[in-house]
Amino acid sequence: MPKKNINKQNTTKLFSKRLLICAICISVIFFALIIRLIFLQFVQGSELKESAYRQQTTNKIISAKRGTIYDSTGKVLAKSIPVDTISINPQKVKYSDEKDVPPEVLTQIFVDVFGLDYNSTLEKVTKNASTVVIVSKIEKEKVDIFKQILAEKKITSGINIDNDTKRYYPYDSLASTLIGSFGTDNGLAGIESAWDSVLTGTRGRKTTTTDSANNEIPNADQSYVAAQNGYDLTLTIDVNIQSIAEKYLTAAVTENTASRGGNVIIMNPSSGDILAMASSPVYNLNEPFSVDMSTWNNTTITNTYEPGSTFKLINAAIALEENIIDTDTKSFYCNSYENISGTIIKCWKYPSMHESQSLREALMNSCNPSFMQLISRIDKQTLYKYYEAFGLFSRTGISSAGEGNSLFHDINNLNSVELATMSFGQRINVTPIQLITAVSAIANDGVLVQPKIVKELTNTDTGAVTTIDTVNVRQVISKETSSKMLDMMQSVVTDGTGRYAAIPGYSIGGKTGTSEANPNKPDEGYTASYIAVSPALNPEIIILVTLYGLNGTSYQGSSVAGPVVKQILSEVLPYMGIASTQN
Repeated sequence: MPKKNINKQNTTKLFSKRLLICAICISVIFFALIIRLIFLQFVQGSELKESAYRQQTTNKIISAKRGTIYDSTGKVLAKSIPVDTISINPQKVKYSDEKDVPPEVLTQIFVDVFGLDYNSTLEKVTKNASTVVIVSKIEKEKVDIFKQILAEKKITSGINIDNDTKRYYPYDSLASTLIGSFGTDNGLAGIESAWDSVLTGTRGRKTTTTDSANNEIPNADQSYVAAQNGYDLTLTIDVNIQSIAEKYLTAAVTENTASRGGNVIIMNPSSGDILAMASSPVYNLNEPFSVDMSTWNNTTITNTYEPGSTFKLINAAIALEENIIDTDTKSFYCNSYENISGTIIKCWKYPSMHESQSLREALMNSCNPSFMQLISRIDKQTLYKYYEAFGLFSRTGISSAGEGNSLFHDINNLNSVELATMSFGQRINVTPIQLITAVSAIANDGVLVQPKIVKELTNTDTGAVTTIDTVNVRQVISKETSSKMLDMMQSVVTDGTGRYAAIPGYSIGGKTGTSEANPNKPDEGYTASYIAVSPALNPEIIILVTLYGLNGTSYQGSSVAGPVVKQILSEVLPYMGIASTQN
């Protein structure tokens, strides 16, 4: 065979072999691509679809505006002011040339401008999520600085600056323990906590489709859920009355070195409206974490104390209602002490004596032996029935956070000494709100009302107003007994130990209270208190002043708390339009 033909055959075979190899390679590649497509479609399909969705959509939270809190005259006590919240879309943070911004660079910007922790911020910046909130509630000045840095560094996408709100308290510390402060997402104490769900509202959401520069794509799928703003609250308290109460309470705590502070509650006995509720110490609501959290407690409703001789009003009302005694018959004899099962319990006047006394005189003189004799004439089942009716065994239901409850002796184990000390309000514990509510029943024709701190709720989206009605709980004593009690309370002020609260031109009824230090807690000192009503025979206002931790030479409720009642009522009564008999 010629050599030329042999070479041609070899070339053809070589070409065919190479063609076969190419075909095999192409087949392998094609098969690999098919396998890859199958893997992407069926194994990673949902993950890739979700990733694409995250990159192409932006979710923005639409904050609901928290409701404003007003006093009864329309003054703003708490409101939400405009601020900004900054979030990022981690996969979309880019420079103007569409290059990715290194997480470390973005993190350092946040740290420099807002003083954030580097490591925790870097963790947020690198988080695998569509939207991550970096910092909330930022004032305009800092946001402007942040915007300027972004512009200088030409960071143009992936950063969201959304309108938000921040809680602001125009009066700083006024009614601080009553109102309570607000944290990042919820109320921390007081009204802000108890009414949190009503004030907060419901956040909305906006979901949009965006391009690579984070711009919304017109006519793309979009969902929008509007925010529902929180309700406004109108409280029963009056800023002017609250200010007067706090002014004199603060002075009294300081002047008398009341180591455990004090309280003032001012209430309308017929409606249950709380006109003022003050505690000492106070704190700045705009800086709640600058004090110990215990300072947030509204001690007028959370803490209990021994009410002392103010509790004699309750026992006297029970005795009158049960016809065990009348107001002016000489029914008791004080020889300066009582021997109760071998325990000597002295009168405050010891060793002097009050001698023969009526119930009126026993109240006027705040005579412990007389009330020990009185309570011994009332069987304990009857006594506890009335205590329960006066609301002293249960929380009042006032609409604020953290209300405490009383501590009384177990009726089944009540001994004669415990009964005797209970006659003048010692070795039992009630909250200030429980006591003033119980005495309000005496002042309100015998009808117990639930104390009320919220007057109205306003739907800020519709303008609809819901009024909180007065709740009459029960008739505890008769109107006749109520009138007799008020008449005797007036005698306490005009002719008895309550004279320090007397105000020329006004009729005042009252009762003093002094609780000696608990033997088990001697460091707590004495408690001085005074409860008063005005006008005496037809009360429009009731006030309870309590000072805790008195260890000096002056600790009597009459001389320590009485003058505070006088100071407060001397300003509050004219302000309320209650006329003086003096020209």
